[in-house]
Parts: sequence; structure tokens; C-alpha cells
Amino acid sequence: VQLQASGGGLVQAGGSLRLSCAASGRISRINRMGWFRQAPGKQSKLVASITSGGTTNYVDSVMGRFTISRDNAMNNLYLQMDSLKPEDTAVYYCRAESIAGVAYWGQGTLVTVSS
Repeated sequence: VQLQASGGGLVQAGGSLRLSCAASGRISRINRMGWFRQAPGKQSKLVASITSGGTTNYVDSVMGRFTISRDNAMNNLYLQMDSLKPEDTAVYYCRAESIAGVAYWGQGTLVTVSS
């Protein structure tokens, strides 16, 4: 499985961005997908995840501002980010987990939120 993330950029605080992640390969093996982020000097952390059945999970700091979704037919993963804050600045990575528990990572996309 290969993952290609896109959609990052520079935005002012309060603005919005939509990240996309296109998956290719043995798609039928994908179960859970998610977005992680790594801020400068910090460890990577889970932002949001979604199962193949549509169950979502969010870290508290983005609850109500970010929305994760997936298009199983097109094998795409999305993260709609609204009301962005400077503390959301990070490199965002998409991740897919196979039904066997193997993790696949996309390259990062940089999100910068200016105050």
C-alpha cells in the first residue's frame, strides 16, 4: 500500500485547510486510517482516525474543529481542518493499517498556521 498526502500550506489563524491522502496498492487490506502530526521538536501524535466502518476518533485538542473522512470507493482519506490555531502547525502524516496490523505511512505535508 502506498499513501500520497497533499493539501498542506500556509494559512492564517481561524482559516481552513483540507488534507487529502490517496491510497494505492492492495486496498482491500486496509482497515483503520488516520492522520498524525509532528510539531517542531515534538513527537508525532495521533490527530484523528477512522475505521473502515466509519467510526471516528479525535484527539481532544481538535475535537469540533477537524473532521476526518474517507472515501472507500476512491481509496482516499481526508482531514478537514477549520478554525486553525498556531498550535496546529506541524507536519501531517497519513497512516493506513492493514487487517493484519501492518502500518503504512505517507510522506508528510506541512501545515503552517500564522497568528
